[in-house]
Amino acid sequence: MAQKNKTISLKTDSGSIDLDLKEATIGPGVIDLNSLYSQTGLFTFDPSYSSTASCESYVTYIDGAEGILEYRGYPIEQLAESSTYLEVAYLLFNGELPSENSLENFRLDVKTNMLIPNQTKKLFQGLDKDSHPMAMLTTAMASLSSIYHDEIDIKNHDDQKKFFFNVLGKTPILVANIFNHRNQTTIGHYDEKLSYSENILRLFFGGSGEYEINTVFAKALDILMILHADHEQNCSTSSVRLTGSSGTNPYAAIAAGVAALWGPAHGGANEAVVKMFAEIGNKDNIPKYIAKAKDKNDRFRLMGFGHRVYKNFDPRATIIREECHKVLNAMENEGDPMFELAQELEQIALKDEYFIERNLYPNVDFYSGIIYQAMGIPKEMFTVMFALARTVGWATHWCEMQSQPNLKIGRPRQLYLGEQRREYVAIDQR
Repeated sequence: MAQKNKTISLKTDSGSIDLDLKEATIGPGVIDLNSLYSQTGLFTFDPSYSSTASCESYVTYIDGAEGILEYRGYPIEQLAESSTYLEVAYLLFNGELPSENSLENFRLDVKTNMLIPNQTKKLFQGLDKDSHPMAMLTTAMASLSSIYHDEIDIKNHDDQKKFFFNVLGKTPILVANIFNHRNQTTIGHYDEKLSYSENILRLFFGGSGEYEINTVFAKALDILMILHADHEQNCSTSSVRLTGSSGTNPYAAIAAGVAALWGPAHGGANEAVVKMFAEIGNKDNIPKYIAKAKDKNDRFRLMGFGHRVYKNFDPRATIIREECHKVLNAMENEGDPMFELAQELEQIALKDEYFIERNLYPNVDFYSGIIYQAMGIPKEMFTVMFALARTVGWATHWCEMQSQPNLKIGRPRQLYLGEQRREYVAIDQR
């Protein structure tokens, strides 16, 4: 006997209707609103879509109340401790952790695509070296759509796979070109003996041939990239999905994700944290800035505290705080003024009732900027590093979306509050 679908009743002025409920594997289920308008003539009102499930996905699960983040069912703490970024990239795309042989084949597929076309190289020559790196990355990523276009069938699984490996391989090269274009230095070369993260550092700093890889830096970078690889249906991922739902070129969809990530309320928060530290200056000024943060009439905002989703703690922040200690210790620079300021600010905020009541705890952006700065990466590049890590999540979600048979172009509705129909009066009669 078939099991009856669960429903929920919605009362209206004219009676009531039944709407189907869809259950999740874990976490909140959803009310299926597909028939709401046809039955009632009404839409729902959900600014920022914070109570709306926009898609079905098998990739990432977040429980903000409990501070849980999982990729394909694996807790982020276990992945950060025991896996590499490429293993996590394999997991996100394939749904399972790799064997040794499958990981090697995956790595070779990524490496094969770690070259950028000459047209893209020339593109950087036309960009001012002082342009913001996120503007450069958005432009460079979008430019790939002019090169890889006619041969892509977005509904073909093999073409989706080609796109995935191409964008995963080319993004580090794009980012390294941006870094070196800004510094007017030479990009380094890929070294077969090095890991993915070690090669990123080599691409950034190894152009002179004298750069020695710091293994602590490489490990911290790998963990940062794992923590940033995906984060469910956030603003940038939703931008990739919404843009991609029109059937546009996938590189253009990824460029939309890069643009969305740029904002200080999203990926740009790590850059904003370091700017905040510079404004505060030293530990003696913290009480003044804490008071400014509490003052509703003051525009100052403490960056790196709290999160839209996590209402208890950000599990990524706990991991990255420990890595921050390791990086600064490796530099024999644990007394770094910025890190001391960060620690002091963290301790004060964690004990202050104002922050406790509002769940304003340190998030992943609070420490990541300190690590990047210790590596010699300037603050303007921080969000680009975030995008470098997140590309695998964007590409995975794009491929997942294109493989779903019920895909439709995204089309949000609105609550119209403008004028009603007016009578037009010709200009010479006014």
